[in-house]
Amino acid sequence: MTVTITPFDVLEPSMLEQVRTAAAAAAEVDGVEPLSEAFVLALPRAGDHVVATDGDRLLGYAACADDGSVEAFVDPRDRAKGVGAALLTSVLERRPDARPWAHGDLPASRALAESLGLHVVRRLLVLSRAVRPGDEVDPRLPEGLRHRTFRPGQDEAALLAVNAAAFADHPEQGALDEAGLAERAAQPWFDPEGVILLEDGDPSRLAGFHWTKIDPPGGDLGEVYVVGVHPDCQGHGIAGPLTGLGLAHLARRGVREVELYVEGDNAPALATYGRAGFERKALHVMYSREVHPPMAG
Repeated sequence: MTVTITPFDVLEPSMLEQVRTAAAAAAEVDGVEPLSEAFVLALPRAGDHVVATDGDRLLGYAACADDGSVEAFVDPRDRAKGVGAALLTSVLERRPDARPWAHGDLPASRALAESLGLHVVRRLLVLSRAVRPGDEVDPRLPEGLRHRTFRPGQDEAALLAVNAAAFADHPEQGALDEAGLAERAAQPWFDPEGVILLEDGDPSRLAGFHWTKIDPPGGDLGEVYVVGVHPDCQGHGIAGPLTGLGLAHLARRGVREVELYVEGDNAPALATYGRAGFERKALHVMYSREVHPPMAG
């Protein structure tokens, strides 16, 4: 087998199909998707794509986002042959500040990271819990607050504004813009009734929001996609009831399990979700070379 590493600005349709097929195979074997939603949405777009091939056959794929985050995988048929190392070495040579994700924190990924001199700089936890009797009931909100659902064509600017304020320090969520919102609203799973907006009487902004997700629609698994509280309203006991509103919506939709993603060092969010009964389900780890400070623990 001859491994050839080739960067592309845009993937040709045939190569794009091979990447999607190989990603599905990797997910089936590993039990975790190799590419996150943002990278899946970016597959057809111009960007920093890198493929490993043997002739016309795809062996592996990597992509580097503008912020330096990297996601990569190797076709399960071609593992333990140096393909992953070749892909990441190519990316790191061109972008020394690149930060590869290892979804699922699998042993092979840890071994590859160690061989390349990478260390952990970020941990993203996946938490989940089963839907319980009573979850379908909306919780009581603190006095002065009310909730409603998202109105397409009217609430986009307000949602983006509160998201930007709530996630000003978050590397991905805080970057959501009008195009990114429109792209997600066009996905089959998007349900405006699953985007819950919180108001406190201040007409200049939303107090918070809870965006839920069921993918595929009608499935058994629901997601706390994003929960955001405006900085003006943080520390007032809003996060818990706001989380409960989304859980109630998902329960009424018939899901059996709810999961969410949270930064491993976000103590307030971990406390909120812990009180709601969520427990650790999986771990995603981001690596880097010495250009980024390591994460303790």
